[in-house]
Amino acid sequence: MSTVIIDGPNVTQGIPTEVGHHHDHEHHEQHFIWKYIFSQDHKIIGRQFLITGIIWAIIGALFSVFFRLQLGFPDQTFPIMEKFLGDWAKGGKLTPEFYYGLVTMHGTILVFFVLTAGLSGTFANILIPLQVGARDMASPFMNMLSYWFFFAASIFMFVSLFVQTGPASGGWTTYPPLSALKEASMGSGIGMDLWLISMSLFVVSSLLGGLNYVATILNMRTKGMTMTRLPLTIWALFFTAVLGILSFPVLFSGFVLLIFDRNFGTSFYLSEIFIGGKALPHIGGSPILYQHLFWFLGHPEVYIIMLPGMGMASEVLSNHSRKPIFGYFAMIISLVGITVLAFLVWAHHMFVTGMSPFLGSIFVLLTLLIAVPSAVKVFNWLTTMWRGNIRFTVPMMFAIGFVSMFISGGLTGIFLGNSALDIHLHDTYFVIAHFHIVMGVSAFMGMFAGIYHWFPKMFGRFMNNTLGYVHFFITFAGAYLIFWPMHYEGIAGMPRRYYDYSAWESYKQFISMNGFISIVAIIVFFAQLLFVYNFFASIWRGRKVTVPNPWGSPTLEWTTPIKPGHGNWEGEIPEVYRWPYDYKDDGNGGDFIAQTTPLRPGEESH
Repeated sequence: MSTVIIDGPNVTQGIPTEVGHHHDHEHHEQHFIWKYIFSQDHKIIGRQFLITGIIWAIIGALFSVFFRLQLGFPDQTFPIMEKFLGDWAKGGKLTPEFYYGLVTMHGTILVFFVLTAGLSGTFANILIPLQVGARDMASPFMNMLSYWFFFAASIFMFVSLFVQTGPASGGWTTYPPLSALKEASMGSGIGMDLWLISMSLFVVSSLLGGLNYVATILNMRTKGMTMTRLPLTIWALFFTAVLGILSFPVLFSGFVLLIFDRNFGTSFYLSEIFIGGKALPHIGGSPILYQHLFWFLGHPEVYIIMLPGMGMASEVLSNHSRKPIFGYFAMIISLVGITVLAFLVWAHHMFVTGMSPFLGSIFVLLTLLIAVPSAVKVFNWLTTMWRGNIRFTVPMMFAIGFVSMFISGGLTGIFLGNSALDIHLHDTYFVIAHFHIVMGVSAFMGMFAGIYHWFPKMFGRFMNNTLGYVHFFITFAGAYLIFWPMHYEGIAGMPRRYYDYSAWESYKQFISMNGFISIVAIIVFFAQLLFVYNFFASIWRGRKVTVPNPWGSPTLEWTTPIKPGHGNWEGEIPEVYRWPYDYKDDGNGGDFIAQTTPLRPGEESH
């Protein structure tokens, strides 16, 4: 075996080929370990991120089922919980300490491991080289390292679930002093150290990936692929990577200082702490400093999760409406606006920390301002569908679901962005309802739309449509039935993260509502297992793709073979002449013109 450079507009070193013709892509059969485990092929790495993300999603969602049983039925016992959780649920009832651990791990896993690594890692890897016309990422080796740092982070996080004192239980934000003092609670012990190590490895993974994505988009585009001919998926993934590169190091610094406070006697976040009436030697620190460092990542993180979904929804809505995307440049400018404003609004999570009201008013203005680019995107999605020739495929249903969730979840953000209202609503169920709909469910809707749409490109087969529709309708209806009632609980002042509400006279009115929410949550969880079955069964038994471009899409990834090898295109990489949304009569009975089709005489390029 030898390593040669492949000719073409983009060159990537390190693709094993037979010595001989430069365009001979007949690879020697690689060993299983190098082909599927330590692979440097972006398509395999994308699948690794996706499957790891799916495993974490099942674990994270199962945790929510356990603590919803406690919240919905605080007086009952569930022997099945003892089978899963052992001593943490003796007699089938969660202990208060482990309840908080489950809430913490549920948030951490879904925000970071599923909706950040699972979403960006999957689709940035699979789509960027294919849609810009590159053989692979700028650095395939760095790309492989990105996955393995994520995998190492996963191992530490998973191990933390089995330590004797339990996993980290300071909430997914791990605010000090609870997280900074080992003696503060059981979940502040070794579980918290493992959490911090895991998250630090995760940040390294995100940075390695993000740098690679940006370098590939800027430097590896094929001939004719100008920035204004990039699909909106690529623009969205580009800005997602930029957000991560600029904000994750700040979170990393916050974690390093927390590790120092926990283990080396420093006082970055601690001051005047008393435990059991005895003063600790910490003085001069401030837990508010940690909040600033955390939320400086935390708010861009919302858009690191949202932007890939926005890009994929744009692509799917345009494709399945058979219409060019409405306002392509407005969509790009709104992405820029969201990216810039995401860095200027972090303190709206901190209105109740004693912040100066004047400073608060500035953050209110910036927070409400971010609604403008978001509204532009919503308007453009709706106008793209308007009078389109809509095909209600499974990916299209999830893309429409994404838009619906984004609108309804975004509207409640206007309440929380107002500092006067936020004093009442902060840390209540209203906040939970808002961010689960706008960030959790809508991001999952975008992710599902992407999986169903690009599954044929990933595996050369289709997923089962009937199971897909069942999955969509249960998930869509269930999400609203779970989170809509929580808004009312929040307006009534019901605080989040409490173990048992039945002791409060004012919250007893919500006992039946909490039971209803828990039942729906369990049903929605089983609908996700239906998706998992559909996904894995379709890899081997799904209907085979017989044409390279089953959705009739103009973009470049559908010009590759049905199951592309390492290097993506056989022979030359195609040249691009058009923008990616040419849905119009091609003169041969088709309704779209591929990006690789040369311009006709007298035709202007977009």
